[in-house]
Parts: sequence; structure tokens; C-alpha cells
Amino acid sequence: MKDKIDPICGMKGTIPAHGHYFCSEYCIKKYEKEQGIKPEKISCPSCAVSRKVPWYKERLYIITIFTFIILGISYYFAPDFFESFKEYFFLIWWAILLGFVIGGIIEYFIPRQYIEKYLSRHQKRTIFYSIIFGFLMSACSHGILAIAIELYRKGASTSAVVAFLLASPWANLPITVLLFGFFGPRAFLIIVSALIVATTTGLIFQKLEKRGMVECDKCSHGEDHPVLTDFSITKDMKKRWKNFEFTYTNIKNAFIGTMKGSWALTKMIMWWLIIGMLMAAFANAYVPHEWFKQFMGPTVIGLLVTLIFATIIEVCSEGSAPLAFEIYDQSIQAGAPAFGNSFTFLMAGVATDYTEIGLIWHNIGKKAALWIPIITVPQILVLGYLFNLIT
Repeated sequence: MKDKIDPICGMKGTIPAHGHYFCSEYCIKKYEKEQGIKPEKISCPSCAVSRKVPWYKERLYIITIFTFIILGISYYFAPDFFESFKEYFFLIWWAILLGFVIGGIIEYFIPRQYIEKYLSRHQKRTIFYSIIFGFLMSACSHGILAIAIELYRKGASTSAVVAFLLASPWANLPITVLLFGFFGPRAFLIIVSALIVATTTGLIFQKLEKRGMVECDKCSHGEDHPVLTDFSITKDMKKRWKNFEFTYTNIKNAFIGTMKGSWALTKMIMWWLIIGMLMAAFANAYVPHEWFKQFMGPTVIGLLVTLIFATIIEVCSEGSAPLAFEIYDQSIQAGAPAFGNSFTFLMAGVATDYTEIGLIWHNIGKKAALWIPIITVPQILVLGYLFNLIT
């Protein structure tokens, strides 16, 4: 399974190149740039195939065309569904646009070496570095997986990888913007709580590492194995700033690079978001409000049902956001606001994601994979219950 995962974006790869499978030519070029590989030097005979993917085979275009067909039909035969989808679109279009632009900026200006350098130490502050870098990442929960596994192979500790994984989907900048588009100021509670869960889980994993209770090839029970010891982020930033000339050509290249990063992020994430909006619009149009109050209300049983619901549904983090908002919106209309359930749906979807757990099991170890839900789920349920009480 890991051999078909794009090492750059974490999506399913279909284009063979340099001993890996990539989902797009953009990811191949980025891999070549990071590894210092010239495009004409192909490492295996099978990699000589075309690196272009026909547009009609890309998920974004397929899902977009399918959505337009559905909306065209629903305009005449299912107006409630059409209106629900339109409401979602006008609610968050600005957040989607701003989030992808921010993601493109981060993609272009933040080198991967910055992350690799600081996530290899077995220290408490490494967890906080993981949270910070997770905040700066611009990928969905599935895309973060490939990055996290690659960091582990390059020396990052298991605890740092886990904290990075938990912080990235809900506390990164593009998703922060998207959540504020849906929930307004309440999104701040989701972001802070995601950081708290990621930090607490990372620190607990450090304790488990020291006792040998989770796999960590690079830890040696508490010893440091830093990587990129000859690389200085401060010097690199100064060098980049010194060498950058504010000429028309350089500014143009930076703009084009940012737009390419934004478009690559759009192709990776937007189709998930569209699927989430379709599911949320269907729920809003055809699922009775009383069902949300009865089965997913602000109670312990409602939280557990939401947890099961989040575990079963395999949707990328961006696709979960519209569904989480629908849970909250429907609970308000039913007269039983359940913001805590929305938080539980968002966080538990990442903490219990079987793709994530499976890849960690395969690449790090089964104990590390099993400890993630054991540690995170109780925290998520407690926070969700508290949010239902105070909101």
C-alpha cells in the first residue's frame, strides 16, 4: 500500500517515477527539486512513461462535472437540495479561496528541511515544534500522512510524528480559514482544542517511547538522533533574503510558484470538499431535524453516535467540515445545540481514520497505531461534552 502513495502529497499515486508513484506531474517536479534530481535522470526503466495525466482522469474534474450534472437535475426536480448546496457555497467560497492562496504561499516559501531538522529530537519542545509546523502545513489529513511517514524515516520520533499528524488537519492555516467560514468565532475553540489534543498526545507518546511501549526506531529510549545537523534555518532564511532581488522577474516567479502551489493544493483537496458539501446538502434537505436531536443530540449517547459516525465515514478533513457544520446547524434547528458533537466529528474522524492507522501500523508499528485512538478518543469525548455544556 505504501508503494503507491505519493511521497509529496500523500494521495494515491498512478505515475511511476524515481522509484515511487506520484499523483501528478507537479508532485514529481517538487520531489525532483527536493531530492536534487534532474528530470532527465530516471532511476528505473518503467519510469520512462508519460508523466502527464489526462484531465478527464483527474478526480477534481470528474467530481466537478458530476456535481454540475447533479445540480442541474436538482434545480428542476430537487430544489431543496439545490438551495442547500448553494447556501453552503456562498457561505464558504471566500474561505476556500483565501485558504488555497495561503496554502500556495506556504507551499512555495516554507522548505521541508525546516521541518525535518526540528522533529528528530526526543525532547518536550519537539512536540511544540511539531504543532507549529503542523500549523504551517497545507494538506488534508490523507496528504499529511505521506509527509509524516517520510519525516519518520528521516529521523523524526514517533511522538513528534503523531503530534504533527493530529495538529495538521484541523490547525493548519487554510483549514483554520475554512472553519471560521463555517462556524465563525466558535472555530477558535476547535483550533485550540485540536492543538491541546495534539500536544497532550505527543507528550504521552514521549513517555511511552522512553518505556519502550511504542515503536520508535530513531529514539533509542530517549536518546537524540538529530538530522540535518549542518543545516541552519536562521542562516538559510538570511541567505534567501539576501539573495532575493525584488525585480519584476523574481516577483513574477514567486507569484507563479505560489499559484502553482495553490492549484496543486486545490486539485488535492477541493474534490473532497465538494463531496462533503454534497453530503451535507443532502442531509440538510432530506434528513429530519428530529433525527439529529434524537440520535446526535448534546448527550453522552449523542457523542458516542457521532464518534461511530465519524469513524465509519472515510472523508478527508476538508470534506468533514461541511458535515460537521451540518450536524451543528441541524441541532440548532432541532432546539438542542450540539457544538461538541461537531468538534467530536471533526477530531475523531482524524484520530480513528483507518487509512491513517493502517499506514502507521505498516510504517511505524502496531503499538503506535493502537495507542493513537486509545489516547485521543477519551480527550475528544471529554472536550466534546464540555463544549455541549458551555455552548
